[in-house]
Amino acid sequence: MELTMKQFKVIFILAAVIGLSACQSKVEYGDATEVETVNENFGSTDLQAIAAKMVDSMLTFPPVVAMTANDRPIIFVDKIKNKTSEHIDTESVTDSISNKLLRSGKFRFIDMTKVDSVRKQLDYQNNSGMVDPSTAINFGRQIGAQFMLYGNLSSIVKQDGSTKDVYYKMTMRLMDLETGLIEWSDEKEIRKVKSKSFLGL
Repeated sequence: MELTMKQFKVIFILAAVIGLSACQSKVEYGDATEVETVNENFGSTDLQAIAAKMVDSMLTFPPVVAMTANDRPIIFVDKIKNKTSEHIDTESVTDSISNKLLRSGKFRFIDMTKVDSVRKQLDYQNNSGMVDPSTAINFGRQIGAQFMLYGNLSSIVKQDGSTKDVYYKMTMRLMDLETGLIEWSDEKEIRKVKSKSFLGL
């Protein structure tokens, strides 16, 4: 029995609808701390591992333990420099390390990324004529940082046939701004190896 054009269109539409419903994507919540191995690039698991390692190392280093025993030194964290060939959001790494250190209760922080915004606000309070002078915060009252925490993220990538080896190294240092002395330094290494099967999967 031959199909009419109308019947053919109906069958085509039904097939398209079934095909689309079969290809629908599904979104689910995952565990943010679960090991992420989608590919060999720097990922969330690496970020968490590096942040935890650096904070634990710094907080347990004897000179740092001594300096934070009876005081909460003021530090600022410089953005981690990305020296890899990848686009890596090093601001996320920096934020994770800062948050962990702040939550330890051992340090106080100055956010250098907001200096311009603070300056504009203080200028508004003191020079706009719109703020009651008795409530305005005066210039020159902020407390300076005593230490600077900074670091680099670098990588070495090697490929041999179907095998790709990626080596990451994070190095961080804590500098005394008054003396220029490095009070703490450490590094965290991560190696990832990606191999393809004979099927290319």
